[in-house]
Amino acid sequence: MKVYTKKGDSGTTQLIGGTRVVKSSMRIEAYGTVDELNSYLGLIRDQSIKESQAEQLLEIQDRLFTMGSLLATDPKGTKMKLPQLQDSDIESLENWIDEMEETLEPMTSFVLPGGHTAVSFCHIARCVCRRAERIVVDLNENEKIEPIILTYLNRLSDYMFVLSRKLTLDLKANEIPWKPRM
Repeated sequence: MKVYTKKGDSGTTQLIGGTRVVKSSMRIEAYGTVDELNSYLGLIRDQSIKESQAEQLLEIQDRLFTMGSLLATDPKGTKMKLPQLQDSDIESLENWIDEMEETLEPMTSFVLPGGHTAVSFCHIARCVCRRAERIVVDLNENEKIEPIILTYLNRLSDYMFVLSRKLTLDLKANEIPWKPRM
């Protein structure tokens, strides 16, 4: 099987289920942004982080592939059996957030992204996750999306923020509070 099919040369692509849509459609934008997020998580996983954190990211990447397949499915349906997101996936994110927060100082202000490359990558992933969430919300206005997708993206952006703070601590980076100029 070749990577190139030439079927998309005119600017369309095929959804799971067979319908062809323009590559600029909101649905393609949604799963494309989830794919971008997944790539950033791979970049974070490639950093000098704890094995447990890398394992969490690997599990999240798997769930993002699941999410991408759900978003890439024709809203009219498909006969293909697809993996599904589950409530336990959201519970895992919440448990990991709670575990990390046990070791962190309470927040007293916003923090400026940065301090270490791994921390900065977490902030970029958080922003891409929020963008994916906004796109899926917009898509949901016209084509109903499974609510668990929105919940997962919302919780994942929280996870990425807390991971950035945890990595700041683990890597002994400097967390700079935002002090607004008044």
